[in-house]
Amino acid sequence: MELGMIGLGRMGANMTERLIGGGHRIVVHDIDPAAVRRVAGMGAVGAESIESLIRQLKPPRAIWMMVPAGRIVEETLISLVPVLQPGDTVIDGGNSNYKDSMRRAAICAGNGLELVDAGTSGGIWGLREGYCLMVGGSKTAVERLRPIFETLSPAADKGWAHVGPVGSGHFVKMVHNGIEYGLMQAYAEGFAILKRKSDFHLDIHQIAEIWRHGSVVRSWLLDLTAEALAEDTDLENIRPEVADSGEGRWTVAEAIDEDTAAPVITLALLERLRSRDREAYSDKLLAVMRNKFGGHEVKKQ
Repeated sequence: MELGMIGLGRMGANMTERLIGGGHRIVVHDIDPAAVRRVAGMGAVGAESIESLIRQLKPPRAIWMMVPAGRIVEETLISLVPVLQPGDTVIDGGNSNYKDSMRRAAICAGNGLELVDAGTSGGIWGLREGYCLMVGGSKTAVERLRPIFETLSPAADKGWAHVGPVGSGHFVKMVHNGIEYGLMQAYAEGFAILKRKSDFHLDIHQIAEIWRHGSVVRSWLLDLTAEALAEDTDLENIRPEVADSGEGRWTVAEAIDEDTAAPVITLALLERLRSRDREAYSDKLLAVMRNKFGGHEVKKQ
């Protein structure tokens, strides 16, 4: 099958390589010409512009946007709509907000185009292991793209599904990432407790390794944690600051909108925000409060 790929960062480039390996013809474009040349060296067809990419695909075309969520997705779609033809399909494989995907689908529909939102998980391991794809869109559009999804996923019948109408793919991926926040926080807190129990002299990496086999808490995330601990158990050169891509925030907001309790995901998000508070003003104020009402010691820097 033919596919246009716009965006050749780590995910886009690896997905392109996997698709080429599956026998698909992939035409690629990126704002960085060097990225286009690298991927063209793998067997893709390079395009110096979006217009050039469109010209090199036969209708009905399928264009996959693998660009950062937000303004860049909007700008890319605005560039695509005028040069595509009715019957063409645009796939957004990034972490867009599902509400934006529904709005963008309406814009596409007004021009005779289809939009498919494909929540994509797999990160840097997707090239080798395959990607988990949560796909939203019309049944007709998704079925036409089935060969692409089957090649990208771990197996033709595993790791991907048409989950519902437009918006549902990014909605499911949003919740997926919210769950990821909670899992990561639980592992981090558990290992921190083990690390703090200094009188037992526990080997943290050893414990991670034994939990990987037979334990109810075993997972791929634990596998990666064990790998990280093997490289540096004390993590002395790592700054304790955790970023977030925004999907955890959206998940918490959705939980509130739907009157659904999500305390673990919410607290995991708040812990990430807390990790960036280098001044920790709230903690300083708490120490002062304790001193004022109870005369408790205030430790000075």
